[in-house]
Amino acid sequence: MLNSIKKNKKGIILMIFSSFCVCIGQLFWKISIDKNLIYLLIGFLLYGIGALFMIVAYKYGELSILQPILSSNYIFTIIFGSIVLHEKILVKDFIGIFIIIIGVILISGGEND
Repeated sequence: MLNSIKKNKKGIILMIFSSFCVCIGQLFWKISIDKNLIYLLIGFLLYGIGALFMIVAYKYGELSILQPILSSNYIFTIIFGSIVLHEKILVKDFIGIFIIIIGVILISGGEND
C-alpha cells in the first residue's frame, strides 16, 4: 500500500489540489448569486485551474487511484459551506466525511504489492 502511495504521490497531491480549486470555484459560483459577475468569473477561473491540475495529475499516477480522490471535493464543500456560508454540519455529514476519507485512503493504496 505504501509503495503505491509513494509511486502516485505527486499525482495524489495534484488531484487533492485540483479538488480544492474546483470546490472554491463552485463556492464562488454560489456567492455570485447574491453578489456580482466578478465572483462568477473568479469561480470559472478557479474551476479551470482545478481542471488543469487534474489533467497534469494523470501524468503522475494511475487513473484508478487518482480519480476517486476527487471525492475529497465533498469534504471541502462541507467545510467551506460551514465556514463561509454558515451552513450546519450534521452528524450524518461527519459520518459521510469519515467514510470518504477511509475510502480515499484505501483506494490510494492502489494495487496489491
